[in-house]
Amino acid sequence: MNAPSRDMLIAAPDRWDEACFSVPAVRALIASGLGIGMICQEEQVNFWKTIANLQVLDFPAKSSTRAIAYGLSPNWKAALIWQPGFATHAIKAAGIPQRLGPAHPKLAKILTQTTFISSAPLDHRVRFYLSAVEELGIKTRQPQFFASAGTIDPNTPPLVLLCPESDFGPSHEWPLDRWIELTAKLVANQTPVRIASLRGNNGPANALAEALHLGEHLLNLADLGTALPQLHQQPVTVAVDGSLPHLASHAGSTCVTLFGPNNPAWKRPLGTRHIVVRKHAECAPCLLPKCPMDLRCQNELDVERVWNAVAPLVNRGTR
Repeated sequence: MNAPSRDMLIAAPDRWDEACFSVPAVRALIASGLGIGMICQEEQVNFWKTIANLQVLDFPAKSSTRAIAYGLSPNWKAALIWQPGFATHAIKAAGIPQRLGPAHPKLAKILTQTTFISSAPLDHRVRFYLSAVEELGIKTRQPQFFASAGTIDPNTPPLVLLCPESDFGPSHEWPLDRWIELTAKLVANQTPVRIASLRGNNGPANALAEALHLGEHLLNLADLGTALPQLHQQPVTVAVDGSLPHLASHAGSTCVTLFGPNNPAWKRPLGTRHIVVRKHAECAPCLLPKCPMDLRCQNELDVERVWNAVAPLVNRGTR
C-alpha cells in the first residue's frame, strides 16, 4: 500500500467553535485531491477523525515545541496556519518549507507566505477559513462541505438536550430561573430531556437538575473532546452560546442557541436548520465574558420567546 501523500499539514484552531468553523475549508482542501493532515491537541483527535480522508496527528497539550517538531514527518510540503496556537512554532521547527497563513503579528516570523484575508466585515466567521482556501484556487461552495458529520434518524423521538452553561463566560448564560421554567414546560409536554453539565456539581446544570428532581437525566460533558457520541444521540439541543452547540451541530443535532453578548450573525452554528434566539440589547454585541452593566441581553430574554422556538421542534421532531 502506498503511503498517503503529505501535501499540506493544517494547524487546528485551539478553540472548539473555531475548529467547527474551519471544517468546510478542510473538506474543500481534501476534495481538491491534496493529501491533507491535521495537527491538533490530543483532546481534539476524535473530532477531527470524523472528517473523511484526513490524516490526524495529535499530541498531548503540554508537549514541547521540540517534541512535536520531532514527531512530525519531514515530508510535508506545506503547512497552513490560520492563527497562533498549539503547534505554530513546532511547524517551523519541523522544517516544513512552505508555511501559509494570514498576516498576524505573532505569525510574522513563522510564515513564508501570507494569504489574503479580506479586511471587510465577515458575514460569518466561516468566511475567514474559506477565503484562505479560495486564494489557493480551490472551490468551497459545495453543500457537502457544510454537512454535519453525522445524521440523526428523523423518526427518533424528540429528546432535548439542555445546556445552561457556557465555557465563554458567565455573561453568555441565561438566568437559572428561566431554565427551570423552560424545562418544566418541556416535562409537562412529555418531552424527554437531558441536562448537559460542563462544570460538574458547581454549575447551573446541576442546580437545574436538582430543582426539578432530574438528577438521573444529568450528563457530564465536561470533557468536550469525548462528547460527540453522546451529542449524536440528541435530536434537539437547547444551549446558551458556547462551544457545545457548535459541537452538537457538527454531530447532527438541531440547535436552538440562546445568544447574549455575542453576535449570532457572525458566530451562529453552521447550518440552516438551526435557530438563534436573542433579545436585542443596545450594548450588544459586546463580546465580553463578564458583563460590566446589568446583563440585560440575558435578563430581558423571556421564556416565552425561547419556548416558541423550541416547541415546533419537539412537537414534530427534527423532520
